[in-house]
Formats: sequence, structure tokens, C-alpha cells
Amino acid sequence: MGTKTIISKEMIMNKIYEIRGKKVMLDKDLGVLYRVETKVLKQAVRRNADIFPKHFMFELTKEENEALRSQSVTTNNGRGGSQYLPMVFTEHGVLQLASVLRSERAKHMSIRLIEIFVQLRELLSTHAELLTKLEKVGGHLNTHDKQIAVIFEYLKQLEQTNENEKRFKNRKRIGY
Repeated sequence: MGTKTIISKEMIMNKIYEIRGKKVMLDKDLGVLYRVETKVLKQAVRRNADIFPKHFMFELTKEENEALRSQSVTTNNGRGGSQYLPMVFTEHGVLQLASVLRSERAKHMSIRLIEIFVQLRELLSTHAELLTKLEKVGGHLNTHDKQIAVIFEYLKQLEQTNENEKRFKNRKRIGY
């Protein structure tokens, strides 16, 4: 098997979660992508803990793990499930992980993962810009809606005045 297997961007993006306000990937998903057992991956990280600060990698709490499991069926309870809490890796942690695994597959895959993290960040930035623009347009529309409502009210009053004048002119005259 070659080390340059193409894995779709969508498949990788589906493996990126937001936890503690950070975009992260689970140890088991990275193990699959790097083609190493999760156990081996965790051992490599623990042996090199000094180069994995908290903003590169952290272990999930029980609550975070349960929340993640409930939203995405990550592992089974009991038999076959992990007895340890998952580690999650930020973009920097993904890159650092490739350096401790030292395989060609890890090198190539980490490049692919970093490219996808960058694309995701750009996509989120674009969405934020669009949201800001839409909020501005919405504000303008609210102002325009109020102005249009005033114009319609004025037109109704004008029409009522014209109708009153017509009634006055077409009234039945008494006298001369």
C-alpha cells in the first residue's frame, strides 16, 4: 500500500470536532488516518509529553466524552470500548503527532490534515464575513422597512384626504 492514499476532504472534515472552543481530531480517528493503533499513538504522545502542550493536545473529560458519544456514536460501552478517555489534537497537535510517529504515512497525512484545517478556517472566516454583511443588510432593510411603512401611511392619508375632497365636491347640495 502506498503512503499517498487520497482521503476525501469531506471525510476528514467530518472527523473534526469543536471542543472547548477549539477544532480538534480524536486520537482514534488520527490512528486510522496515520494507520497506527490508537494505543501506539497514545504511547508515542505520552513518551513525548513535553512537546504536546495543552493547546496542542488534551484528554477529554468524562462529560465531554459522553457528549461526543451521544452526538456521534464514537465507541461502544462495555466490551470493545476504550477504557481510557480519548485524547484530542488541535491543528498544531496533528502536526506534532506526525513528528513523533516518524512514518512516511504520518508525514503525508499530516500535510493533508493541515491543509484541511486551513481550508476550514478560511471557510469559517468567509462565513463570518458573510454573516456580518448580512447583518448590515438586515439593518438597512429594517430601516428601509420603516421608511416604506411611513410612505404607505402617508399615501393612505393622502388617499383618504382625496376621498374626503371628492365626497365634499359630490355631496348633495342644499340651497343654491
